[in-house]
Amino acid sequence: MKEMAKMELDENLPKKEAMDEEIKVMLIPKDPTDAKNAVMEIRAGTGGDEASIFAGDLYKMYSAFASTKGWKIELVDIADGTAGGYKEIIFNVSGEGVYGQLKFESGVHRVQRVPQTETQGRVHTSAASVIVLPEAEEFDIELNPVDIRKDTYCSSGPGGQSVNTTYSAVRLTHIPTGVVAQCQDQKSQHKNYDKALKVLRSRIYEMELQKKLEEDAKNRKTMVSSGDRSAKIRTYNYPQGRVTEHRIGLTKYNLQATMGGDIQEFIDELQLAENTEKLKEGSTVDG
Repeated sequence: MKEMAKMELDENLPKKEAMDEEIKVMLIPKDPTDAKNAVMEIRAGTGGDEASIFAGDLYKMYSAFASTKGWKIELVDIADGTAGGYKEIIFNVSGEGVYGQLKFESGVHRVQRVPQTETQGRVHTSAASVIVLPEAEEFDIELNPVDIRKDTYCSSGPGGQSVNTTYSAVRLTHIPTGVVAQCQDQKSQHKNYDKALKVLRSRIYEMELQKKLEEDAKNRKTMVSSGDRSAKIRTYNYPQGRVTEHRIGLTKYNLQATMGGDIQEFIDELQLAENTEKLKEGSTVDG
């Protein structure tokens, strides 16, 4: 009987340890911001035309990922690149738990490959920055209409015959903070105003969130969600077919799948790293 009990104990011990870890993770306080929709901004950085093309590739990657999650993407503003891609693209992502998944994508993404414009076959390094903001609701940030200056101008992006003929594009400036948001995606000035207001509210909300992250960063040395937009977070190396996640030292040789939207593994590993940090903090506080 003792032998049987010992064997059963030995068999169940790993299960118990795994369950203990799961319970610890479940006890970590959930960030209410994680459940929100997101506003994403992708901007071409160093690298000229190649950076714009890469920004377009990142947009395709996130669009494909959103599709697999059943999320909806809605364009807000676009500035096309001269040789393809985008100098800047802003879009809303709505669905279940969007911000909690996409928040890890904020930072500088680098690409190493031979540009289409390169005749000598040399590998260049270009970059694009990704900013992910939690979409703010009216009760999150109360904006006084008196503090918002509205400017209208002719749309220069998609929009059919109305482009450059009507003042449908809207630019909003929050006078107290200087934060600006604009939208020219819709033919209707009213719809563009609503979209721009949503981005403006999210940017101001994120400013407050940024202050909190910076304050948190002073109290703990976190490598995952530091909120540092200038941090180089990921490199996509085409000659070697690899993707390197610098924050946690993870390298995967699945570049084509990653660019096709398969980024869930990176997000899962980053979430795991963040939860591990939080557990360490909790045990330090308890100790």
